[in-house]
Amino acid sequence: MTEPPRAIFLSYASQDAEAAKRICDALRAGGIEVWFDQSELRGGDAWDRQIRKQIHDCALFIPIISAATQGRLEGYFRLEWKLAVDRSHLMAAEKSFLLPIVADDTSEQGASVPDKFREVQWTRLPGGERSQAFVERVARLLAVAPAHAPTIVRSPVAAACPVTATGLMHENSRETAAPGAPAVVTKPSIVVLPFNNMSGDSEQEYFSDGITEDIITDLSKVSGLSVVARNTAFTYKGKPIEVQEVSRKLGVTFILEGSVRKAGSRVRVTGQLVNCKDGAHVWADRYDRDLTDIFAIQDDIAHAIVEQLKVKLLPQESKSIAQAPTDSVEAYTYYLRGRQFLHRHSRSYYQLARRMFSKAVELDPKYARAYAGIADCDSFLYLHYSVNVGIDKILATSAKAIALEAGLAEAHASHGLALSLAKRKDEAMREFEKAISLDPNSFESHYFYARACFIQGELERAAALFERAGMLNPDDYQSNAMLVMIYRSIHREGDVAGVARKALAKAEHELTLHAENPRPAYLGAQCWIALGELDRAREWLARALAIDPDDTLTQYNVACLYSRLGDFESALGLLEKWVPHANEETRSWIKFDSDFDALRSHPRYQKTLQLIE
Repeated sequence: MTEPPRAIFLSYASQDAEAAKRICDALRAGGIEVWFDQSELRGGDAWDRQIRKQIHDCALFIPIISAATQGRLEGYFRLEWKLAVDRSHLMAAEKSFLLPIVADDTSEQGASVPDKFREVQWTRLPGGERSQAFVERVARLLAVAPAHAPTIVRSPVAAACPVTATGLMHENSRETAAPGAPAVVTKPSIVVLPFNNMSGDSEQEYFSDGITEDIITDLSKVSGLSVVARNTAFTYKGKPIEVQEVSRKLGVTFILEGSVRKAGSRVRVTGQLVNCKDGAHVWADRYDRDLTDIFAIQDDIAHAIVEQLKVKLLPQESKSIAQAPTDSVEAYTYYLRGRQFLHRHSRSYYQLARRMFSKAVELDPKYARAYAGIADCDSFLYLHYSVNVGIDKILATSAKAIALEAGLAEAHASHGLALSLAKRKDEAMREFEKAISLDPNSFESHYFYARACFIQGELERAAALFERAGMLNPDDYQSNAMLVMIYRSIHREGDVAGVARKALAKAEHELTLHAENPRPAYLGAQCWIALGELDRAREWLARALAIDPDDTLTQYNVACLYSRLGDFESALGLLEKWVPHANEETRSWIKFDSDFDALRSHPRYQKTLQLIE
């Protein structure tokens, strides 16, 4: 059975993703379905086909207009706008199909938009600010949407906003709504905030985060609930919250928060469900159990939320929630640790992560996620450190993960990474797209896919995928650091400073937590260069080399940045140390690396390239 079309298609430039997310959350909180999950960020041909279908089938098309969309003739949003205009020409009720939003102070006069957009009323929502009046207007428009498109309306509509003299709708304007709008049940909306680690050991953070993620995943399987994605929820980690403020920003009516205390073979999990309207506790409970009961606790919490919110749980949903990823809690714990180490991307952490995943497999030989983790570690050890693992072995490990759990996005992403190392491009692309279709919120799927696209010289697609990866993992500095380089290469210089600041803040945080890891130091140095802080960049490069001077990944990246700084002798010296460890993948990478543009005519650099060809 194919997925039904969405009521709303939300079109935006990548720089407006946060504003778009706020608009999307407000509409979804109003019971209106939206084609927007940032995973649908045009990962490839399959996504392009889906985008065309969704624009053809949707009831309303909402383009977000801002400074980011002006003067740019390229970008996926331009294609979407064209498709929407083409469709509107064919519709009898065309003026009810287009609903432009202005997300900043861009003037309607002189804005670079299709002429068709000027024939309809615009709405101004600075930064995607929440507007109940706008949600109600959308609901009323959906009530008279074309017959072939879905009509999903919250009830009953009481007010909407009139057109002002400028043609823009403003939140503080009101008019009486047309009576008799149809009513349907509104989905309860909820955000699961990161559970606090109460174990007294910061190294146990991985465990409380893992439990939070699993509860979000379980609740997301319930069709009667609207659940805020993990990446948005985790932006509140470690921060004090004010219930009404979170409700306003995310457009939710309920908040689930809690804590985890793990000690030896025992675990205590607390949870409380808060109604955002009045701050009242709807439900609260405490679970003091053996660690082996952790999956049962997650199951109990999910069912308690469903029961309290009076949501109907379908049989398949109940079965899916009850299905544990492994029969061994100890294996689960090793897996969570392995995933935490893998994302730090250095040789010692790859090796440590691999030991964690291998222990998980030893405890549960049918644990698909752990096999995918082993394949990832082997891929990066081969890729960055030329460890003699063997591509066939990596392919076999990732294929086993798929065989054990065919619907596991992580397994398909791992197999895609292995296939890309094996130079089987088309197969790799299909696996990445399969992974994203299975889990649109998978960080690994987008990050691995982005790397593969960069190596193949598909820089526009790599940029979109790294952008999405950075959104999915609030702690990830690496995707944003990669974008600093890619934006320069695709002539998006205006976007470099913003993404550099974002990456730098996260890299500084990572260095504070893990001073033994050189990766945030050299990627952070790249950001300092982009911001013109060259002395700070040199300090961070020296720090990276001091942490691990023999790490080949560090040598390559520091060489890149010395080249950017004009210190060609230091750059060439490090490249010459790196050359004996280069493999096919890294040889491809250097060809598209704009950091070496200033060195390309240098005789010594040419000689270095000859050594790796």
